[in-house]
Amino acid sequence: MAAKYDSIGINYAELRNPEPRIEAVIRQALGQAKTVLDVGAGTGSYEPADRQVTAVEPSLEMIRKRSPSAARAIQASADDLPFDDDAFDASLAILTVHHWPDKGAGLKEMRRVTRGQIILLTFDPSHRPWLTDYLPELVSLDEAQMPAISDYERWLGPVQITPVPVPHDCRDGFLYAYWRRPEAYLDARIRSGSSSFWALANAEPGLQRLKQDLDTGEWERRYAELLTLDAYDAGYRLVVAE
Repeated sequence: MAAKYDSIGINYAELRNPEPRIEAVIRQALGQAKTVLDVGAGTGSYEPADRQVTAVEPSLEMIRKRSPSAARAIQASADDLPFDDDAFDASLAILTVHHWPDKGAGLKEMRRVTRGQIILLTFDPSHRPWLTDYLPELVSLDEAQMPAISDYERWLGPVQITPVPVPHDCRDGFLYAYWRRPEAYLDARIRSGSSSFWALANAEPGLQRLKQDLDTGEWERRYAELLTLDAYDAGYRLVVAE
């Protein structure tokens, strides 16, 4: 079973560490659930250690990068989960739905195998974080691959949508995590932790403009307000379906 992260997940385990403040939000949403399915689990960053977790991940390379202490991982796809109906108390999908070939089918499969809440961490493609000023192609990419927030209710029924602010020192290196550390985007190794940079045909012109603005102080002048914030709504959303 070939998967995207077999090739692009080379630095994922090092750069995509769980952010405790985001982890706390996910944990609260899990409530009293004892058995938890993690779909598109990757290296298992946000899997709760005090629950019985089963992980599903299509990429064998990502499964190999999981910690020996991590939950058992099954190589499978979201749209064909190898479990009985109502097998789990709750299920998770953390920053992964946009990679699924058939998002609707995958979410309906999660609903089938989950007795209780389905918890998704995703991105609202209507948001425009400052990085898109330098890389406008990210807007097209987000709109193409990220479901609109209204899609989740269509697929799952009633949902609760909650903004998830990103701390200024976020440990998890997802795309917009470095909103107050703009120089990080000039580091190719850090960029390798975000699938979006792998998808861009040529980010170099935009990154050169960013470097120039950092060198001249223009970035700091333009986004001075951000430097006063400890956390920022970059567009990430927690979606919970009961």
